[in-house]
Amino acid sequence: MSRVLRAGVVGAGIFGGYHAHKYATLADVELAAVFDPDMDRARALAGQLGVVATDDLEALIGLCDVVSIASPATFHAEQALAVLKAGCSVYVEKPLATSLEGADKLIAAARGGPVLACGHLERVMFAAMGLLDVPEPPAALFAVRKGPWSPRSADVSCVLDLMIHDIDLALALNPVEPLAVEADGRTTIGPLLDEVRADVTLSDGSTLILEASRIAEVRERRMRVVYTSGEVEIDFLSGAFSNTTPFALDPGFAETPAGKDRLGASLRAFLAAVRGEADRPAVTGEEAARALDLALAVEQAAGG
Repeated sequence: MSRVLRAGVVGAGIFGGYHAHKYATLADVELAAVFDPDMDRARALAGQLGVVATDDLEALIGLCDVVSIASPATFHAEQALAVLKAGCSVYVEKPLATSLEGADKLIAAARGGPVLACGHLERVMFAAMGLLDVPEPPAALFAVRKGPWSPRSADVSCVLDLMIHDIDLALALNPVEPLAVEADGRTTIGPLLDEVRADVTLSDGSTLILEASRIAEVRERRMRVVYTSGEVEIDFLSGAFSNTTPFALDPGFAETPAGKDRLGASLRAFLAAVRGEADRPAVTGEEAARALDLALAVEQAAGG
């Protein structure tokens, strides 16, 4: 029988609630505590699950073997670093950090010790489809990720909030270095970019055309991946895709356990890595840092 791991959640908002409830249902995991600087929020979530509520991060870390960071993005690096320095493994919601310096500190703190994972959940879907097993890189990738305004994640731009999902997926399909980045964007509600279009050229000559907006009238999440042998078009909202390539992709991926529960699958992969049952989590700290690096380059090119 696997060792029971004591889990904690940093952040008692919407995503913190997702993590806390998921840990409470996983085998061989005991949800121990919830942290939030707002004790009313911490108590509200912890009370639903019968666990400790605290506004002291060190106290939460002392109760846990693994911790999820589901706080606002600007706190990710600082809080995750505290967890890693205490010897606990950490799963950080995307983005891993808001600066490369912060990401580098996390990677260094996890080297040879606790596990560092990042919650790029779309990667779980790609794995369930079989796209991550395609034996050739795309020649081009087009992605659109848009939705109406929400104050959630307003502490970062739409690039770090939305586009970074597609950046991570593009680099998972073709992990080569970016060669050139062009972008334009605009702000409407606050000082941060709310809408961005980016053209990226990778070192092998392939291209990425990425659009993100959090001020659109309707939600749109789609991607077209162009190979020399055909194309794959994906609607992330419906889970449907078309495939004209010769590669065998799973049309029923949305009904697989991972397709139905991406967060659960990602957390189980993280926990398996912590227990030494897997070589790595679904998304490593290094992979998340690569996505962050390109996302920050897009921000800079767009004037953010």
